[in-house]
Amino acid sequence: MREITGINNELVKETVKLQQKKYRDKKFLLEGEKCVEEAFQAGIEILYAFVLKEKCEKFSYLGEKIICASEQVLKKVSTTDSVPEVVAVALKKNYGIEDIKNSKKLVLLENIKDLGNLGTILRTSKAFKSDGIILYGGECADLYNPKCVRSAVGNLWKIPVVYINDFFVLKENFSNYERVATLPRAQEGLKGFRINPPVIVMFGSEAEGLSDELVEFSTRQVKIEMDSEVESLNLSVSCAVVLYKLFL
Repeated sequence: MREITGINNELVKETVKLQQKKYRDKKFLLEGEKCVEEAFQAGIEILYAFVLKEKCEKFSYLGEKIICASEQVLKKVSTTDSVPEVVAVALKKNYGIEDIKNSKKLVLLENIKDLGNLGTILRTSKAFKSDGIILYGGECADLYNPKCVRSAVGNLWKIPVVYINDFFVLKENFSNYERVATLPRAQEGLKGFRINPPVIVMFGSEAEGLSDELVEFSTRQVKIEMDSEVESLNLSVSCAVVLYKLFL
């Protein structure tokens, strides 16, 4: 097994760069035992993995990908507060419209910026049997940001996620879908709401909600009934409530 103990090593420096979006064109970081193990089991191509020297045997399934490293190195390449046992570098799994165009149940997120919310919604969408996710708009968070990867808890590679920035691309490919806009002041409530797949359920960002463009594109609108003293729910919570009701 290879061994690296100093933080001035060139591979360490190259790995640290992946903490920044501009360097994550093809590769990304996997941090922690569960994240690395689930990526490996899902067939994600792991290029190499820094592992604490005393834990190398634990990750023997990674074979020649293992680099036994000092705690100092793990701390340098990781973005977490506590030092993980393993930090790996893997190739991104990219999807296109062809991967979702025949789906029955899709989730659309417009200009979602919160990384924790995005990761949680990925996990929720998979749990409630969504076939794919569309990240719509030019201001969506980076799917492969380390915080998003961690909060998705291994579900990042279990569901196709496609970026679409152009409304005409969206319209051209999904006009035959029922398009449900989630709005706080919609006429129909979730309690008795029924869908007819294929369907896209659309959510806006917490700060701005859905754009007028997508509201006009929708074929139906729905709200979550709630106590009048509560103005709104966290976006990931709203997604969980709606998808549980409509997709299961």
